[in-house]
Parts: sequence; C-alpha cells; structure tokens
Amino acid sequence: MSKELGVLTIGDAMITMNPKTTGPLRYVDQFERKVGGAELNFAIGCARLGLKIKWISCLGKDEFGKVIYNFARGEGIDVSAVNFIEGIPTSLNFKEIHASGAGKTFYYRNPSPIMELKIDDISEAMFEGINVVHLTGVYLAIGEENLLVAQKIINLAKQKGVLVSFDPNIRLKLWSIEKARKVYETVFPEVDILLTGLDEIQLISEKQTIEDLVEYVEKFGIRDFVVKDGEKGSKLYRDGRWTESPGFEVTPIDTVGAGDGFDAGYVYGILNNLNETDLLRFANGVGALVTTVTGDNEGLPSLEEVMDFIDNKKVVER
Repeated sequence: MSKELGVLTIGDAMITMNPKTTGPLRYVDQFERKVGGAELNFAIGCARLGLKIKWISCLGKDEFGKVIYNFARGEGIDVSAVNFIEGIPTSLNFKEIHASGAGKTFYYRNPSPIMELKIDDISEAMFEGINVVHLTGVYLAIGEENLLVAQKIINLAKQKGVLVSFDPNIRLKLWSIEKARKVYETVFPEVDILLTGLDEIQLISEKQTIEDLVEYVEKFGIRDFVVKDGEKGSKLYRDGRWTESPGFEVTPIDTVGAGDGFDAGYVYGILNNLNETDLLRFANGVGALVTTVTGDNEGLPSLEEVMDFIDNKKVVER
C-alpha cells in the first residue's frame, strides 16, 4: 500500500568528508567521501520504507553534484525536480572528530546551489500524487528568499489538501535564534505536524515546562506536536492529550541522521494510519536503528528491518 503514498521535500544536499583520523582538521590528510543533508537523509529514509518520495533541490554542475544525483536516484528518490546549476559548486562539509568522540563540522555552502531555486520553479505539477510535504529549518536558514519558496509550497499544499510536516532542525551556524524564531513563527500557522527536539522547541519558544510548550504550540493550531527526546523516546500531543513511547535500548555509534530517520518513520506512520502509540514506536525504531551505523544515512533501515526490530526489541545484525 505504501508504494502509492507520496511525499515531497525540498532542501540542500552536501558532500560530507569524514576524517579517517581524529584530531584537529589541519592535521588530517585522509577523508572518506559521503553524501548528506537533512532533507536528503529524510528522502532516503522515506524511500527505504517504501514511500514514493520526490526531492526538490539544486546541485552544482560538477562532479560532486553528479555523485549526489546518482546516489539519490539509486535510492529510488524521484529526482525530476533536481536541477544542476552552473557557476556555484555543490555544497561541502568537513567533519572534525576528536578522540573523545566530540567534534565540529565545517560548512562550505555559501553560496549554495539551492539559493538559485526561485518561486517560479515551484509548480502545481510537482504535487501530483503527493500526500505530505516535509520542510525543515535547514532549508529556510540557507537564504532569505527560501522562505518565499517554502511559502509557495505550503500554499499549494494547502490548496490540494496535502499535510505539511515541519522539523525546525536548528542550525545556529547558519543564523541566529532570533532570526530563526521569527521565520519559524511565520511558518507554524500552516504546519500540521511539528517534529522537534525538546531542546529545540524550548529554545524557539523561550518556554521550559511542558505545559508552557503546549500553550505555545496550540496558539498556532498545529495538529500533531511531536517531541523527540533521543534515547528517552518521544511523545505526541494531539487532541488535547499526550501519548508517550519509550526509546529502544541500543548501543549508539553515530547519532547523525537519527532525527531525519525519525521524521521519515513518523510520516510513514501517518500515511499508513497507525494509531498514536504505534506511530511513535515505529518512528522511535527507525531513529534507533540509524544510531547503530556510522554515517549520515547509512543506517536508515528498510521497512522489513524496522518491523523486525520493533517486534523483537533488539538490533538487527548488519
């Protein structure tokens, strides 16, 4: 059934250079090339779960752009709305990892090719067969005009009765919390599903208690207020009540991409009419599995892997 269910997302993608040794980046001379980006990770997660997923983006007309395009197409993502841009290189990031496991990320994405995507590039035809639109704050942070593009996508979604899912995915290296808050609060009134980390929504709302957070979110008319809380699990506020689901016990190796995986799992559950408890449990399972594999999207599971995992409550050996 899920093969016929369509999702649309928009966002930048990057070549991620992972260091082969730990320590300050200036001493690292070998890297492993990977593909990453929040929205692309989400799209890969959807594709592996069997959803039809269309990704809107722009890539540099260069070798790295071809790497990302071919990778996405190989995952089964609809790349018909991905364009190649002359004169702007494909976005990059380099990771620095210390012996303690802590690290930094250095971005080379200003300008990003996706800044060349304009309002007129968004058409009604892109929404054929689409049931959910998923947006994130990363795309909104990259350039000011991206809000206008996002608003057109949202308006078309609303006209066609398509649900709008949003993950703030705050990137304070790209903009200030004050600017992010202003943009988010412009978008929130049109959002049906808000997928956010507890720390994120506390930062955005300047509220701390659950009661105050609910009051803040309710004023925007958001239907599903979903709080992701890592290994503790997640909870959903809908129709005036909370539903909670504990996290799965796994040994995390790399948490990058877990939130994107959760989002894909949640959207899958919405499209397949899972009840609140099963919805959170499924999304938690996807997020947990992502953390058991190194890489931004290597751990995103297939539907069969998720079902086996949540039924058996143990990590599937890979």
